[in-house]
This record gives sequence, C-alpha cells and structure tokens, in this order.
Amino acid sequence: MDDSLLQLLHSDPLRAIGTMAVAVLIYLLVGLVPICGISYGIYFLLTLPMRRNERARLFLDVLELGLREGRTPEAAVTSAAASRDRSLGVRFHLLAAHLEEGLRLSQALELVPRLLPPQVRAMLSTGERIGDMRKVLPACRLLLRDSVSYVRSALNYLILLAFAISPAMVVMPIILRVKILPRLTDTFAGMLDGQSLPPFTRLVFGGSTVVMAIQICMVGFIWLVTLAYLGGPRLHGWLHRVLPGLQDWLLAHVPWRRKRLQRDFSAMLAVLLDAEVPEAEAVTLAAQSTANLAIIGRAHKVRALLQGGVTLPEALRALDSSQELQWRLSNALRRGTGFVRALTGWHEALDAKAFQLEQAAAQLTTTALVLINGVIVASILIAVFLVIISIINQTSVW
Repeated sequence: MDDSLLQLLHSDPLRAIGTMAVAVLIYLLVGLVPICGISYGIYFLLTLPMRRNERARLFLDVLELGLREGRTPEAAVTSAAASRDRSLGVRFHLLAAHLEEGLRLSQALELVPRLLPPQVRAMLSTGERIGDMRKVLPACRLLLRDSVSYVRSALNYLILLAFAISPAMVVMPIILRVKILPRLTDTFAGMLDGQSLPPFTRLVFGGSTVVMAIQICMVGFIWLVTLAYLGGPRLHGWLHRVLPGLQDWLLAHVPWRRKRLQRDFSAMLAVLLDAEVPEAEAVTLAAQSTANLAIIGRAHKVRALLQGGVTLPEALRALDSSQELQWRLSNALRRGTGFVRALTGWHEALDAKAFQLEQAAAQLTTTALVLINGVIVASILIAVFLVIISIINQTSVW
C-alpha cells in the first residue's frame, strides 16, 4: 500500500475503501477473464464430438417423427425446417433448401457433408435404396453412441497434455540443449581440473540431441491425436481427397475402430438381409454404409466368393474372421429371418469391446508419456548430482 493511499485512508476512509474495491475488482477481472476464456476454449474443443452427434441425433429424431406420420424423408425435413426453429442449425435449413429444389435426401446430404457423419449418410443412403428408411435408424443411433467413448478418452488427459504440457516439452529440450548443458559442461570441466565427467553424465549430456528428438516426437504424436479428435468430418473428407484410402486403411487396423467397423457392417447387413435383399448386394451395401474403403475392398472379395457358390458365413471370413458372427449368421439363415434379433448381442459385445480397448489405449498412452518425461528429468538430475558428488569428493581429498 503506497503513501498516497495511506493518506487518503486517514483523511477520507470511505473514498479509500472505494478505491481499494475498484482496484481489487480490476485485478480480479484481469485475472479471471483469461482463465475463463481458456477454460471455455478447452470445454468447447473437448465436447466437439458430443455436439456433432447431438446435431445428428436431432436430425434422426426429426426424420423418424416424420416417417411415423407417413411422410417421405424429404417432406419430414422440409416441414421441420418450415418452423424456422434455430435449434435445428444452419446446415439443416440448407439441407431443406436443397430438398425443395427437388433433390432426394441422399443427394442433398452429399451437398451438406458436415451435417452428419459420413457413416450415417451412407446408412441413410442404403435405407433409401431398400425403400424403408426406418430400418436403418437403429444402426445410425448405435453409431452415434461412439462420441461418449471419444470424449472419455479425451478426458484421460490427451487434450490437456496437448494444450498444457506439450508447449513446455517443445521449449525445454531446446533450452536444455542450446543453453544449459553446454554451460554445465564447461563449468564442471573447470571445477574438475581436467578430469573426465562421470560416465552416466557423459551419456546424458552427449545424448541430449536424442532426448530432444524423443520429446519432439512425443509432442508430434500428441498433436496428431488431437488433430484427429478435433478434425471430425471435415478432416475425414480432406484426407479422402489428398490421400484416398490411407486413412481408412489405418482405421481398419486400429483395434477399437476395427471393432466398430465390424459392428456397423454387421448391423447394416442384418437390416438388409431382413429386408430380403440378395446376399451379394447386401454385403456390398453394408460395406458402403461403413464409409471405409478398406471394408469396401474386402466386401468385393466376399461378393466374388458368394458368386462362386460359397455360403455367406464362409464367404464372410474374407472380411471378418470371428467365429461368432459366422455362427450367429448360420443360425439366422436356417430360420430365414430375424437377422437383426440374432445379431443384436454380437453388436453390443463389439461396442463394449471397442469402448474397453479405446479407454485402455488412452490410459496407457498418457501413463507412458508421463513415465518417459519422468525418466528424462530424473536422468538429467542424476547426471548433474553425480558431477557435484565428484567435486565434493575431490574437495575432501584436498
């Protein structure tokens, strides 16, 4: 508290208290506004998958309500847009405008790609081809449940690591390599009177470039995961144009993604078989509903086997080697109907396994990042203390 404020406090206490209150308020605002902004930014980015899927879920609710009232899918969307409800979003009204021009729902959805996930668009297109959109809606809703797993994985500190720890992980190795380690080496060399540094210290100081490379690779990995999390349908479409097939091949080999692709394929295949679509065509349409080129390529092999006289359960080994899917399909084929009911347990098992694998991967990744950083910091500290111990021992000998 400066002298002027003390004098004011003695001469006019009320005015002094008011001045102090204003100062405290300014300090609070200056400190809280950035904190609130950063917190909201983290919340906004963290919940992106949930908001995308909530938009898609609202669209499916509108579509299902219209279908129950006997309307066509196009009429259901345009009638809902006629209410001018802002909660439907700009893209929903843009879709309705395309439908009013005479386009079918699948064609209009292709012109508004960010309204729905690619898999949902493909599933609705399949429902349009079989003439009953309501049959594919349960599979669409099952796919939208994946956003819960995505957000929970992000809550396992991957996003927090990307925005809080990674800047320090980039800056600190550079400072350590350029500024700190050379000065420590020169200082210790002078204090040890030409004696060599301890072996472990030479290993750590000499390998600082390797340490920096490891940390930068870790940062790059974290940011790639973050970009994939935040990118959504826009990133998916961009990668399809730039590197067609690469992203789908990678997703088909990620364990939890592979489980979900199997679930989506199996769910749509069951719907199509119950709709009495021919097996070869059902396999092709089910694969297209996953919007994954790797699965579509395998489906072509399955179709070729079916055309060669191989039974459906046997042919599906080219796409999914799990014995349970073949066993369930074989039982349903004996009855000739009830494929959705027969495969429901299989779909739930795949969904649960995918959730388990994704959460385990997130936990292991964050734990490994923390442990690697801990080992690096501990190695540097041990290397420095070994030199200090050598200097103390040399001093005691003197």
